[in-house]
Amino acid sequence: MNALMQMRSLITGKDAGTFLGILFVATLLAAVGNLLVPVDSFLHVSTYTITLFGKYLTYALLALSVDVIWGYCGILSLGHGAFFALGGYAMGMYLMRQIGTRGVYGNPLLPDFMVFLNWDELPWYWLGMDHFWFAMLMALVAPGLLAYVFGWLAFRSRVTGVYLSIMTQALTYALMLAYFRNEMGFGGNNGLTDFKDLLGFNLQSDSIRVALLVASALALALAYVLSGFIMRSRMGRIVLAIRDSEARSRFLGYRTESYKVWLFVFSALLAAVAGALYVPQAGIINPGEFAPLNSIEVVVWVAVGGRGTLYGAVAGALIVNYAKTKFTALMPDGWIFMLGALFVLVTLFLPQGLAGLLQKLLKKMKQPAPPASGSTVQGETA
Repeated sequence: MNALMQMRSLITGKDAGTFLGILFVATLLAAVGNLLVPVDSFLHVSTYTITLFGKYLTYALLALSVDVIWGYCGILSLGHGAFFALGGYAMGMYLMRQIGTRGVYGNPLLPDFMVFLNWDELPWYWLGMDHFWFAMLMALVAPGLLAYVFGWLAFRSRVTGVYLSIMTQALTYALMLAYFRNEMGFGGNNGLTDFKDLLGFNLQSDSIRVALLVASALALALAYVLSGFIMRSRMGRIVLAIRDSEARSRFLGYRTESYKVWLFVFSALLAAVAGALYVPQAGIINPGEFAPLNSIEVVVWVAVGGRGTLYGAVAGALIVNYAKTKFTALMPDGWIFMLGALFVLVTLFLPQGLAGLLQKLLKKMKQPAPPASGSTVQGETA
């Protein structure tokens, strides 16, 4: 009964304790299994698994950012991959500056791709990226500023529905084409890779991999709690009202575009943090992260898990990406068709996703069982 009450409390958004507890236990077991359990033990967790789990958590954070803006405000963004990639590029620039003379060309200042392209000096927008604090600040400022300008222009013009979705998709596609150009100074088609250190620690060591996993878990936990707090606040109630009837909310005197802009910026920042945590674990960032298909995949994660629930978005990201890891090995060319079929099936038969199915099951469990026919007859006889 206590477990049922905790699960119901999580679903209703009144308490994130169950979610945080599961995340804490899973992260702790993975870390202990990698660092303290011998390699030849059945309980040992490989560094590959640690890295994979860490990337899954960054995907979950990205899905959470989309759920905040889509599930609660009704804004279907098909361009959150752009904010994810911008945060990743900021982290990648910092990691590239840490290589120094250990690069192929041994240039202490210029990354290898700049030396190969005969660049004479470091571009101005790379200055300061050798400092971790500055790089992380840029990982938030650049996506946040882009989200604010884009949101202010779009929402002030009252662009909604499919037109807004197309605009967000066009945004990430334009950035992808720009970052593919060598003249941009971000590595062109190959992107940024061959990272060595993070804060002076070897990126390939087990301890730093576990530390990145823990950092991803902490970021996801903080984002979950903060998002839940916002949605249960007065601002969250207004956001829900805008989702259900923006015209009525505007008629009541609320400046709906302001709420939409700031929620859009908040979700973009979450996506940027996810990107910054993803890059050191993946070991590469390239323009392919801007691809519109990536943003559409995130929407599928949220739809499968159940939008408007937070925990559903996290579960959807974990489940779909785990399935992707398994099935791409079996049928690499057919996975994309499976993903599309999954989205269609969920839309037709589970419009509320797995979270909606779980809510129905818990509701049935809560309903009292009907009295037995024999006891009814005895009561009437008495």
